[in-house]
Amino acid sequence: MADYPRIVALDRYQTGESANPSPEKILSGIPRVRVSNQFTDPTQQFFCGFWSSTSGKWRVRYTEYELCVLIEGRVRLESVHGEKNDFRAGDAFLVPAGYEGAWEVAEPCKKWYAVFEVKT
Repeated sequence: MADYPRIVALDRYQTGESANPSPEKILSGIPRVRVSNQFTDPTQQFFCGFWSSTSGKWRVRYTEYELCVLIEGRVRLESVHGEKNDFRAGDAFLVPAGYEGAWEVAEPCKKWYAVFEVKT
C-alpha cells in the first residue's frame, strides 16, 4: 500500500449489491436497486460509487448530503412540501441533508453518487 494519497478510479461496470428500498417505503412499482460503493474515507463520512435502479417510487429521508450525476434514465424527486424536480441523463444535482419526500425512477437509471454525512 502506498504511503501517500492515490487517485481512485471508479468503475461503472461493477455490479454492486442489492439495496432495494424497504417494502414499507415503496409507493409504487417494484424497484430493484443496486449499489457499488467504491470509496470510503477513513472517517466514514465521505463515500462514492455507482447506483442503478429499475422503475418505481419510494419515500426517502436524507441525513446526508448527496451529489448525483445521472448517466442514464429519468428521475423525479418530490419533497414533502410538494416541490417537484425532474432530472434526466446528463443532469447533476445535490440532495441536502434533511430532505424528505419521494424518489421516483420514471425510466431505469444509473448514477454516480458522492455522499457526505456529518458524524456527531
